[in-house]
Amino acid sequence: MAEFKIVVADPETGETFQREVDGQDANRFLGRDIGDEVTGAAVDLADYTLEITGGSDETGRPMREDVSGTRLKELLLDGGVGFEPSREGERKRITVRGREVDDDVAQINVSVVDSDGDIAAAFEDDE
Repeated sequence: MAEFKIVVADPETGETFQREVDGQDANRFLGRDIGDEVTGAAVDLADYTLEITGGSDETGRPMREDVSGTRLKELLLDGGVGFEPSREGERKRITVRGREVDDDVAQINVSVVDSDGDIAAAFEDDE
């Protein structure tokens, strides 16, 4: 059974909120890719539309949009998701995860695309 930590970002205010989901709510994210839109009902935000922007697995490996499927892949990176070079021209081989959400993903990052109100108020009402 899948369990995820969902990190919801509000692009208007820059705030982030966390929710842990499991069971049927977590299954709504399985098989989705980075960039896909889902309803916010899984994290008790029924009036909102969320876009999957990334995530990471249990070991902290980031999901990358340019790696297909759910597989792990070693890439030689010169920047971007998974590696920040400390000097000009630096490259490093990094293991990253594919763009599709599966059971091995521990955290999913989502951003609010379409909202009807204040997200912070929606999260405070649930607590």
